[in-house]
Amino acid sequence: MSSSDIRVGLLAYGAIGHEHNEAVQATSGLLLAAVCDTNPERVQAALSLAPDASPFSDATAMLDSGLIDLVVVSTPPNSHYDWAKAALQRGIHVVLEKPMALTSDQCDELMALAADQGLLLVVYQNRRFDPDFVTLAALIASGAIGDVFQYDSFVGGYSKPCTYWHSDAAVSGGAIFDWGSHFLDQVMTVMPQPVAHVSGNNHKRQWTHVTNADHAQVTVTFIDGTQATFVNSDLAAARKPKFYVLGTTGAIVGDWDPAGEPAVADLPAVLTLHREDGSSERIVLQTVEPYSFHRSIVDFLANGTAMQVTATQSRDVVAIMQAAEASALSNGLPVTPSLLR
Repeated sequence: MSSSDIRVGLLAYGAIGHEHNEAVQATSGLLLAAVCDTNPERVQAALSLAPDASPFSDATAMLDSGLIDLVVVSTPPNSHYDWAKAALQRGIHVVLEKPMALTSDQCDELMALAADQGLLLVVYQNRRFDPDFVTLAALIASGAIGDVFQYDSFVGGYSKPCTYWHSDAAVSGGAIFDWGSHFLDQVMTVMPQPVAHVSGNNHKRQWTHVTNADHAQVTVTFIDGTQATFVNSDLAAARKPKFYVLGTTGAIVGDWDPAGEPAVADLPAVLTLHREDGSSERIVLQTVEPYSFHRSIVDFLANGTAMQVTATQSRDVVAIMQAAEASALSNGLPVTPSLLR
């Protein structure tokens, strides 16, 4: 441990908590000082990587311990606001899993509190660093397909949803929030135009054991008429491509990797660039340096280096998803979200 190390506490330790643990171990300037979970087996799993970390079963006790400078909140979404607020009030920097919260008002309150305290508040938008999306974004930025006017993204298939919190709308925020926190963040990263309005639609037609929608769609219309759609479906017997992006001089299609069954969403898409002359080319994915998000935390706190991911961006994604849910209650009538960008 160095006197300049940022002491990290992990609040809840599942698969994503383990991912953060690995990142902390690999990132100079970060030190895992504490881990908290109500399941002692999960705490022990964390300690297998960081045996010197202090174990906790009570989150408030960990926040009050004085052992941590930064907390990573990996609890279910409906508790993000409460735990982030509790940490910020104690002078602790906060990294939240996505979504930041379930309403833009909650996000605004957290952002104001962080600003008042001079603390970091940021969301781990990990899909921003996926090799397929990084490559897609670079192709768009290079002008490889001209001006983008339609950007479609999809995740899902035809399968019975799990019964964990991901499928409980009161906890997850609903199907739009569950995966939209990733895919709509990607949309807003590559589509810089101001948003005109958002439409949403939720179908509840098949899976009665859970409360999330079985099929959800969001359409974001920008002020110049360009559009982006996002679909999250458990009723798609035939999958759409993960990415389908049309530009004035070409297109990019991101097909799901057929080797990915049954966890197809865990593998990068196969990207193909289609040119205006009818030719096409499979694109080699860019290499993404691992743990770059976590290194950016150190750079920000130590040197003030601006982070690629900001709280404002994640807050606006919440506002878009909130508008889409409001639209879905009105059979898809457009809603104009209140955005900060």
